[in-house]
Amino acid sequence: MKCPECQSTHVNKNGHKKGKQNYICVCCGRQFIEGNQPHKGYSEDVKRESLKMYVNGVGFRAIRRVKSVHHTTIINWVKQVGKLLSDFYEAEITPQVGELDELETFVGSKKTCTRLWTAVDHFKPGIIGWVLGGPSAKTFEPLWEIVNKWKCHFYVTDGWNVYPKFIPDGDQIISKTYMIRVEGEKTRLRHYLARLKRKSLCYSKLNSKLLRYSIQLLIHYLKFADVPVPYQNQINHFRLSAIAL
Repeated sequence: MKCPECQSTHVNKNGHKKGKQNYICVCCGRQFIEGNQPHKGYSEDVKRESLKMYVNGVGFRAIRRVKSVHHTTIINWVKQVGKLLSDFYEAEITPQVGELDELETFVGSKKTCTRLWTAVDHFKPGIIGWVLGGPSAKTFEPLWEIVNKWKCHFYVTDGWNVYPKFIPDGDQIISKTYMIRVEGEKTRLRHYLARLKRKSLCYSKLNSKLLRYSIQLLIHYLKFADVPVPYQNQINHFRLSAIAL
């Protein structure tokens, strides 16, 4: 048996609908009933437009109202693409001065805060590396493993007590005045992704994985000005094209 959406044979039984066996695709999440008319699926244009709307500040349900695509389908597209995108992009030129900062958002409810730690080149636009998690040194450590390879002259940060545990004495500048680049990148993230806005109902109600995939998709979009469509062969082609750039 094949999924009518992605043609995968990895499907499981998923209860009954109107007395008939219902199935769910493990790969794309599509639910279907055996023997029903196959779903033709959505065109590449609809998928790309929906994902571009998402990374331009439109929430899932708002996209559903405009594009007539169920919001869970759009969520599945974000997951499929996000799983294949990177958290880290090689800097074109090794940064001489790095900036580090955190952005707070919520997962599950407005009571559950998580932090997006970002690293940028003081003299170049774009986020080079990031991690998502709590406010602890354990969360920041994987990002520092990337940043430490730059061997910057200075690292500009706020006064958060985690940074001195990693940055050598004399190499840290604590000053919001010189954090213009990283603050600008944080503002761009909040502007483009609805769930990152300071006063929004669009926080990540599902889980941190969806938030991670959303950030991966947005940073990829800001870097390459396009989004991949959620099919394996198309995504691989897109990633090879991005590497060539």
